[in-house]
Amino acid sequence: MAHSINKSHYNMIEQQVRPSNVLDQRVLAALSAISRADFVNEELALLAYSDTELPIGYNQSMLSPVLEGRLLQALNVQDDEQVLELGTGTGYFTALLAQLAHDVISVELIPELAKQAKQNLAGIDNVELCVGDASQGWNLANRIDVIIATAAFTTVPDEYKHSLKVGGRMLAIEGPAPAMSVQLIHRTGEREWEIETVFETVISPMINAEPKPEFEF
Repeated sequence: MAHSINKSHYNMIEQQVRPSNVLDQRVLAALSAISRADFVNEELALLAYSDTELPIGYNQSMLSPVLEGRLLQALNVQDDEQVLELGTGTGYFTALLAQLAHDVISVELIPELAKQAKQNLAGIDNVELCVGDASQGWNLANRIDVIIATAAFTTVPDEYKHSLKVGGRMLAIEGPAPAMSVQLIHRTGEREWEIETVFETVISPMINAEPKPEFEF
């Protein structure tokens, strides 16, 4: 089985991610370094490298490899930057970020998933895991270089925009299905932000940040 998974890992990068125009060498190296199969349940190990979302329990899922690669390439994390990740899941995307960044703060709402992530990330020493609700914001000691959300916002909370350093950026997926936009929010000044729409996709909404149902009369 190990040989099959290793070959699948290679094929994921060379037949799925790279042909999807993910060409950043640091991103491809991170995807090569981290075994995706280690972050899913054993019965899903042979599907770990398929270009599909995979269930991780608690009505949550792991993003597809191509989407993860595209998000990382758009974000362009540097090795001297600190990253805040909203939505740890089982820790796979966190591990990829840790390969690219100086250090990562990752927040997970569901304690059971946070516990799994802690086990999966054992041995990676530049990740700080937190448990809590980051749907409206997250208290940081200092402003941060990079923020990324692994679930969709209806509207990105202003608190996150203000949590960025000047020159920092946030990658957020915003809007309703079926046409959510992947946005890079660059903080260009104390009260100035520029928004760049990178591409469109569809992912699950951020828990507790879903739009409230409208009343019908």
